[in-house]
Amino acid sequence: MTEQRKIIVPEDGTAPPDAEPAARRVVRSSVERAVEGFDLARLGGIVLPAEGRQRVVMRELSIETLPDLAEPVPATAAAEPQTPAAAAVPAATPVPPQLPEVPVQFPAVHHPIERKRLREQGLIVPEGTVSGLMEEFRIIKRQLLLGAMDLRRAGAGGAAQRVLICSPLPGEGKTYCATNLALAIAAEKESEVVLVDADFAKPSILSTLGLPGGPGLMDALTDPAIDVADCVIGTDVPGLWVLPAGNATNSDSEYLASSRTHAVLDRLTQGAPQRIVIFDSPPALAASPAAELAQYVGQAVVVARADRTGQSALEDAIALLSGCPNIQLLLNAARFSPSGRRFGSYYGYRG
Repeated sequence: MTEQRKIIVPEDGTAPPDAEPAARRVVRSSVERAVEGFDLARLGGIVLPAEGRQRVVMRELSIETLPDLAEPVPATAAAEPQTPAAAAVPAATPVPPQLPEVPVQFPAVHHPIERKRLREQGLIVPEGTVSGLMEEFRIIKRQLLLGAMDLRRAGAGGAAQRVLICSPLPGEGKTYCATNLALAIAAEKESEVVLVDADFAKPSILSTLGLPGGPGLMDALTDPAIDVADCVIGTDVPGLWVLPAGNATNSDSEYLASSRTHAVLDRLTQGAPQRIVIFDSPPALAASPAAELAQYVGQAVVVARADRTGQSALEDAIALLSGCPNIQLLLNAARFSPSGRRFGSYYGYRG
């Protein structure tokens, strides 16, 4: 701001002897007159000059009162910006380096899965010939693995590695699809899978694969002293692990809704970003655990049987699973393909 005063009164308060009588007083600027006339000093952003020596100073974006200036600033000089005193900053506490997460260790014992049993149930047979069934589930698993990668990049955490397999009603093939999907993912060279039997009322994964019983997911949820990793069963299929349902309880939904569930499920993938967890849940319209589990997974697959599932039942099941951000449909037992595709036949062709 430039100097507005025309005549400066000397230190003794008198005008020069040769000055005109009208000039013996200070000629005030228009800013000074406005300050006095409109009482602008009460706003706190303006400092009125002391008698005879100081100029008007305005300060923007502050309610603090400026200190009086000891010496007048020359008219041609810009006001020097004042640097506020540096606040005392406490010394930063050193942050220890974050250690890599220790991978969870499952029991070393591996139980054999009888291949004949798998074949009799129409399931994928590890180390077997490529079939149309295997090709179908190769396509399904690829979509789910790509979805898991996208969710991981989006910061979904452990939920990115969890997939829920469900159906609206019993008998639509959810366990069949969950088991085949787990066997297909286990065949990946850089992935492994934990197949979780989450149908607490009617568990069937162990009998399907011919594995021994033992404590499982519900035991780990009900008893904090049980480590869920100790309940996982190893198999002789490379990359395939199984977690039983555990002891039955009438409060399965309430335990799934508890705060402990997050810690238990995260334990299954601790330090193992390449591991996928597949939940074989009860039918959504027949039992409530499916809706609870949907809140902990990044993807859900609703199995609809082509010759049985009605549209209203499918819509109701999807609504119950709305806690999952990504729901996909899998049409099971379809007899007709509009494109005429026949997966698996190419591998037997010798042309």
